[in-house]
Amino acid sequence: MRLFFFFARLGGCGGLVLLTMLALLPASGRAQSLTVLLRDSLSQAPVIGGSVSVPGTGVGAATDVRGAAVLTPAPAPGTRLHVEALGYRPQLVAAPAAGATLTLQLAPSAEAIEEEVLVTATRTNSRLEDLPTRVEVIGEEELVEENGIKPGNIASLLGDIAGTQIQPTSPTTGNADLRIQGLPGRYSQILRDGLPLLGGYSGSFGILQIPPLDLRQIELIKGSSSTLYGGGAIAGLVNLVSKSPVLNGPQLTVTANQSTLRESNLNGFASGRNQRAGYTLFLGGTAQQSTDVDGDGFVDVPRLRNFTVHPRLFFYPKNGQLALGYTGTVEDRQGGSAAVVQEQNSVARPQFFVTNRTQRHSADLIYTQDSLAGGSLTVKGTASWFRRGVNTNTVAYAARQVSYYSEVSYLHRYGPHTLVGGLNVLGEDFRPLYTESRTPLLNDYTYATTGGFVQDDWQLTPALSVQGGLRLDHHNVYGNFLLPRAAVLFKASADFTLRLNGGYGYRVPVPYVNDLDEREIPRVQPLQNVRAERSQGLNGDVNYQHRFASGLSLNLNQGFFYTRLQAPLVLSEPQQDYATPLFNYYQEPRYWYNADASTVSQGLESYARLRYDETEIYLGYLYTHARRRYDAAHPNVPLAARHKLATVATQGVGKHLALGIEASYTGRQYLDDGSARPGYPIAAALVRYTTGPWTVILNAENLFDYRQTRREAVALGNPADPFFPELWAPVEGRVLNLSVNWKLLRE
Repeated sequence: MRLFFFFARLGGCGGLVLLTMLALLPASGRAQSLTVLLRDSLSQAPVIGGSVSVPGTGVGAATDVRGAAVLTPAPAPGTRLHVEALGYRPQLVAAPAAGATLTLQLAPSAEAIEEEVLVTATRTNSRLEDLPTRVEVIGEEELVEENGIKPGNIASLLGDIAGTQIQPTSPTTGNADLRIQGLPGRYSQILRDGLPLLGGYSGSFGILQIPPLDLRQIELIKGSSSTLYGGGAIAGLVNLVSKSPVLNGPQLTVTANQSTLRESNLNGFASGRNQRAGYTLFLGGTAQQSTDVDGDGFVDVPRLRNFTVHPRLFFYPKNGQLALGYTGTVEDRQGGSAAVVQEQNSVARPQFFVTNRTQRHSADLIYTQDSLAGGSLTVKGTASWFRRGVNTNTVAYAARQVSYYSEVSYLHRYGPHTLVGGLNVLGEDFRPLYTESRTPLLNDYTYATTGGFVQDDWQLTPALSVQGGLRLDHHNVYGNFLLPRAAVLFKASADFTLRLNGGYGYRVPVPYVNDLDEREIPRVQPLQNVRAERSQGLNGDVNYQHRFASGLSLNLNQGFFYTRLQAPLVLSEPQQDYATPLFNYYQEPRYWYNADASTVSQGLESYARLRYDETEIYLGYLYTHARRRYDAAHPNVPLAARHKLATVATQGVGKHLALGIEASYTGRQYLDDGSARPGYPIAAALVRYTTGPWTVILNAENLFDYRQTRREAVALGNPADPFFPELWAPVEGRVLNLSVNWKLLRE
């Protein structure tokens, strides 16, 4: 290189003569190189940070943003080259002649496939790090951990993700809402294996009825995602991915758990597969005894009986897979006066109680056919029947909701493009059931939506990829919705990645939402003169991830979000205060209306993660500024904490023992009336011991025993018909649990 610049500076014919002589020198007199290009076998994206080396010589190179490694001088033809990259199967290949370019397809390793592998929510089945859309994945390792901490449901696990919050909505029934980026739970869409069902009336207790042992991974997309599966995903989308059978032998896992709040769990999972067919089976039950933690006469933890069964059958025709499944859940949940719930016959005066009896039956089918005209065809459909009966000392009613979803999509990879398009039909039918002793008015409705979508993942350069999507939905009541969406991924280097994505969303009005008190539901008036809510959202992040030679892995991420919700639906409030004599808050008529200004939620997400051998440390911070522009007197979105900190540290000790500690701080929150509530800390600790097929976990939640009831009462007014203010902190207090897990070890 220095000679080139020297000759270039020579003037006149002398310089030209010298350059000509150099060009005529024999090729054997100059060092030649070998270029090796590494590509992902699934997405054809460049593999950045891989290595190509000649074993035993010290000659090697790492791949750049183009996935290219250059070996200089080139090894002799036929020399064995060792090729490896994190998350891929290593290869040994023979070197070609010097000066050539060798392109290799790397297949994801089995370990990568089991832990995170492919993200299915975006339909392209792409590796996590190759997606322009930011997707956060909770892998099987975290789900196994959660199965030993809270086997009954995944609610607390979802609340641990930065930018999400599990908000309790009832101190007596234990119901909870999943909030994403400061917005209420009704703006989040929950899928099961890419099938949206948990919405409207049937969304009640949804995330409280899904056990972690039945899942392989959880995928979270924050921000407007309605382009993917239709309306509802304004704040974000959660896809729950069920386990699938594997070829390397049968699997069997059994977990038993007991907590100090008198919750008992017994769950089991089994699976098996051969070349032609396979199966999975989950069976689980939960028995929770009611508990009055603060001694105010009302239970803070409901009495619960739950049973869930989820069998699936798999068939493997040539280049395809067919999965058939059924999910059945039966639950009895009772809260209210401790004297009534605990069946104390000495009750001398009327007492409040509320009983929810639910049944959920779902059937689903997913068929994929690969190598069809060079692409992949997917056909999937599901139908769900949900019944919820409510009985209190003042009202009683029952209703059922039938929901369905079907989709046909086709994926084709064409050069740098990954194209997917399809059609889907979804709907729900809600009907009251007049079978109870008291029959208040409930409003029936039938919704049906037909949609078409197209999406293109375009690899513009080895470092830059763009994702564009467009959806057109037609709703039988609220008309047409055109939803564009775009995302960009830029791999600045092997360590730095930048993402930016934005899109439009919508949500059609439904009368009943998860955070309504059971006594409020019959008072909600029919929907009249309301419009669908529409949104615009923008999310972005900068990610740095590096693995040092010492084995230390560092991951830094800085993100931001912005969501604007137009014409938000608001539920009217009673004109009097609950403390007014003879006034009953839950007997006032309620109606939905569109506010005349928007709701805006914006903020920042930051986290750092360190991993070294058996040690891992995580530190995260979330800043949320959520405002109701239509309410000048009380502009803060209720229960959206401005600041939230979280930290987790885990340490393996030898082959059998692991220790963990977790702490978080939730900052000041505002209630619907504009009043503020203080921030509070939460801490947890875990000890895990594993030997052979056995794993024993001792876990403690809320070590400081922080409770909202230490600061204020959560049941006010008439004991026979009390008023429950908003819950902004835990009410169940400190909880310890001991779980034992047995897993069949494959030979």
